[in-house]
Amino acid sequence: MAEPVENPAVTVQAATELPSRDERSDSPPIVTDRLTKYYGGTRVVNGLNLTVQEGSVYALLGRNGAGKSTTIKMLMGLVHPDFGSATVLGEDAHRMSAETRSQIAWVGEGHPLYRWMTIDGAINFAKPFYPIWHDDLVEQVIEHFKLPRKRRLYRLSNGQRAQVSLALAVASDPKLLILDDPTIGLDTVVRRDFLESMIQIIQQEGRTILFSSHILSDVDRVADHIGIMLDGVLRVDAPTERFRDALRKVVVELSTPLAKPPDCPGLASWAQIGNRLELVFVDFGETHQAYVDSLSPTTQDILELNLEDAFVEYTRGSRGVMPAFAKEVAHV
Repeated sequence: MAEPVENPAVTVQAATELPSRDERSDSPPIVTDRLTKYYGGTRVVNGLNLTVQEGSVYALLGRNGAGKSTTIKMLMGLVHPDFGSATVLGEDAHRMSAETRSQIAWVGEGHPLYRWMTIDGAINFAKPFYPIWHDDLVEQVIEHFKLPRKRRLYRLSNGQRAQVSLALAVASDPKLLILDDPTIGLDTVVRRDFLESMIQIIQQEGRTILFSSHILSDVDRVADHIGIMLDGVLRVDAPTERFRDALRKVVVELSTPLAKPPDCPGLASWAQIGNRLELVFVDFGETHQAYVDSLSPTTQDILELNLEDAFVEYTRGSRGVMPAFAKEVAHV
């Protein structure tokens, strides 16, 4: 497969203005170099350069089809890239030794387990696959969640199966924990307990966690760094707080709607409903304020965004002119 072309033009302006992660380790647990994967004629991961530093909790985000799961599969050696490379714990992801693989734990969406087994049966089944197995860590999780050891997995709730998956994942005392949407289908209380327990158990020894999730409140609670993929391209690689604080939404009322707002550096997205114009900027400053003033708005408000709102505004792009809802109703 030929080397991929340069990344396409950034759909959302000024993505590259967000800072890259500082180099804090000579051998980060995860490094990719121009990692690329095609399915048919579609490039689902495009020239991915990703570095996850030791001891971090890194959230890989993106809308459905952005390339997150394919990236994780390449890191796990389950899918071979068409171009580029991925290094995990110092080894090529597609040629990892058994010893290195035993230092990586994976928890997948839906928590795939042999559901006819009991909890004790699942533990006894998994244990021989690992050269190192810490019964005390398993006991810690089982006791914390008050799990019924003799009950078959199909009789457990989704939350309890997630807790069993966590117990199995931490038993080998992994250096790297990779999770692919591990909290989907769990209620709010169980999700929070699962994530807090995961961080407490894994990070007490400075382990590294890479996870994907569609639940941004979870990400905001536990991740210290985020990467956002759009159409297979890593557009954001920044500390969670830095990304959240970088975006501002400016809501203005105009005397006359615009066909399209003028271009402006740092304008991430815009939407217009009737005379109401919403503008989202990266690193809002004096230049952006002057741009807003040039539109001669009758009113304007500058709003801070939480992580979920910042992610939504950043990834959905410009929505163009939308009809005012009130006018639509008036014609019914």
